Amino acid sequence: MNQRNGVSCVSGLNTAPPEASTGAAGENCPLEIRDRIVRTIYREAEAIAARAVRRDRPCGSWENKVDDLLTSRLLGFPLMFLLLGAAFWVTLVGANYPSQLLAKALFWGEGRLAELLTWLGAPSWLHGLLVTGVYRTVAWVVAVMLPPMAIFFTVFALLEDLGYLPRVAFNIDPLFKMAGTQGKQALTMSMGFGCNAAGVMACRIIESPRERLIAMLTNVFVPCNGRFPTLIALASIFAGPAAGPFAATLTVAGLVLVGMLITLLASWLLSRTILRGEPATFILELPPLRPPQPVRVLVRSLLDRTLFVLARAVTVAAPAGALIWLLAGTSLEGQSLLARGAGLLDPLGRAMGMDGFILLAFILGLPANEIVLPILLMGYLSTGTLVEVESLAALQNILVGEHGWTWLTALCTMLFSLLHFPCGTTLLVIHRETGGIKWAVLGALIPLAAGCLTCLAVAQGVRALGLL
Repeated sequence: MNQRNGVSCVSGLNTAPPEASTGAAGENCPLEIRDRIVRTIYREAEAIAARAVRRDRPCGSWENKVDDLLTSRLLGFPLMFLLLGAAFWVTLVGANYPSQLLAKALFWGEGRLAELLTWLGAPSWLHGLLVTGVYRTVAWVVAVMLPPMAIFFTVFALLEDLGYLPRVAFNIDPLFKMAGTQGKQALTMSMGFGCNAAGVMACRIIESPRERLIAMLTNVFVPCNGRFPTLIALASIFAGPAAGPFAATLTVAGLVLVGMLITLLASWLLSRTILRGEPATFILELPPLRPPQPVRVLVRSLLDRTLFVLARAVTVAAPAGALIWLLAGTSLEGQSLLARGAGLLDPLGRAMGMDGFILLAFILGLPANEIVLPILLMGYLSTGTLVEVESLAALQNILVGEHGWTWLTALCTMLFSLLHFPCGTTLLVIHRETGGIKWAVLGALIPLAAGCLTCLAVAQGVRALGLL
């Protein structure tokens, strides 16, 4: 389905009449026959509905006019980016103050925990493990990630409840056709914004095994809920001070657009190399636009998404914080294991516009993307002054003031966060859905290669042009 000639009103359901597949005449005969059969079924269904259904309002109602705007060739994409940008702007503006309050409360609790351990006579190693390692990492996860997750998931759930996501799939379908796949991949890509593992599981709706594999291997290029807080925090620090929340919003929206473009490019490459074949027909029925139910959406976004993701992040962050503290506190030849590992990765990290600690944080963050930033901060703080981070300004001081981050470091870190290998859960789901480890390995290597090559190109290009 490559274009929309109008919307038919049948029993309150908006349906987009299917069009013929792309390709030269006679080149895709089975697809053309399938399209003709579907068109005939729709015409017959509409004729039956016209005789049997009484409409309370004409087909040209305001709902259909709005639908025509949302799926039009001229305004469909601008409106899609406008809504996406609005969601990021609300998240950026609304998350800063709650993050500060949470940080103050949690780090006040850190002081009380330290006093309790001192009163109990706990040894210094246990004090460091529990307070500096476990508690501080968990506090970071909650303070930095909870407010943006809660706001973004609620806004995204409102768009989903409104019925807008199928319109997104409709608009993007022609692009996936050109990439050698089909529009159902747009639906699985949209689910990847919540969780890449869920997006991979959603690929079951794609009938073609070839296109299902393409969708699984490229779903990671859209940022999941575990990567959004890192992107939002870094964009707020490095883009926000220049022009306020608007610049940070454009930065995050631009990164999402880059992810979508790389999804199309990777799909195109896969469809012409190891997964060659003809794209299958995609028929999509657009559900009616309906007023969202705010209470139900709020409960679902907070309980089913925000708290679930936060609980998973905390569960993984607690042992990760302990591991990082142990690596930082265990010395070999006068140097901590954490610093030695970061030192080994530092030449590659510098070439990619980052440093060894950043790459090590991504490697140790394989269990969950939510803990990459806390691991990085634990690595930085374990080798310098232990600072109680209470706001994004304090985070900026750690990154810029103490460790020399530049705008290029932030940009390459955000790009690598966007494009690097998926979390361990997603890789396990790919292995389970495909029944073989080969595709899970490819699911890790393809985005890793994309992330490394992109960061190398950006970093070396900026330095060659003398922009830094």
